[in-house]
Amino acid sequence: MNSKANEASRQSRVTLHGVAAAAGVSKSTVSRILDERLPRSESETARRVRQIAEDLGYVRDLSAASLRRGSTMTIGVIVPRLTDTVMAMLYESIAKACSRAGRFAIVATTDDKPKADRLAAETLLKRGVDGLILSTAREDDNFPEELTHRGVPFVLALRTDGRSLSSVGDDKLGGYLATRHLLDLGHRRIGVIAGPSYASSSRGRVEGYKQALNEAGVTIDPAYIVASTFGIDSGSEAAETLMRVEPRPTAIFAVNDNTAIGGLSGLAKLGLSVPDDVSLVGYNDIPIVSHLATPLTTLRVPFDQIASNALDLLGRDILNEDRIRVSAPTLIPRRSSGAVRRQ
Repeated sequence: MNSKANEASRQSRVTLHGVAAAAGVSKSTVSRILDERLPRSESETARRVRQIAEDLGYVRDLSAASLRRGSTMTIGVIVPRLTDTVMAMLYESIAKACSRAGRFAIVATTDDKPKADRLAAETLLKRGVDGLILSTAREDDNFPEELTHRGVPFVLALRTDGRSLSSVGDDKLGGYLATRHLLDLGHRRIGVIAGPSYASSSRGRVEGYKQALNEAGVTIDPAYIVASTFGIDSGSEAAETLMRVEPRPTAIFAVNDNTAIGGLSGLAKLGLSVPDDVSLVGYNDIPIVSHLATPLTTLRVPFDQIASNALDLLGRDILNEDRIRVSAPTLIPRRSSGAVRRQ
């Protein structure tokens, strides 16, 4: 360490000014290099400034930085709706991760409508949030690309566009595990309540379903794949549709627990019993499904890990191969899935 650094290190509190003096650069340069909200520079000067700051024991004064730069230490979270237990669980996990990091999370709901997503984002940004976490990415909308062009720090959570910084579950693996579980129980006619095609989460789960069937040598019947929303009523309608297919499925994989709960209702309307007549598997392991009259087999999603990864990614400059962090789900077998009955 040079003499200027030694002198600065003797100060009782290391300041930006002290780091700047030790590095022989301006205070504004140091501030810009050490601002974690900005893309990380790997220039020789930036590396030297970061090393000197570390050697001096510089600790960023978050409250002062907030006053200087307008940072609020607040993260805006955009979800389709909080009446959806999955989104409520995600938001709670994000709020906990923010609290651990000395930040505060504020949520906006948009009913999964692109125009409302944009309005919510603008409102949150005007209120000074330091970045956005969005769980509303859609295949048919380029909103993440718009945010990127504007330089807005954001991360996608649960859903991804395949390009932006994202923290998601391994949906393909989850769909595979759900279908493999039913195959192992002897089922070969497996229907899927597929969710909406605009969501990467439902598309990935259906891809996993197809992969498991292909590996088992089971022909994929398009009639066994029924699109839906993520809602309970839609799940009920989809289950009834599947039961009109001939030959009808002996098992159903629903790509989220809400549609699985709806599936239970739809099957009951037809006088069918789960799992005696039809086995059923859901996805997400929301709290209620273990307390149903027939506890639901499902895939448990690690929401805390997804939230932590999302917050860690926010505002960072990440290489392409590291832009999407994937967290593995876990199969939770319960009574709703059973061995196929002889046909």
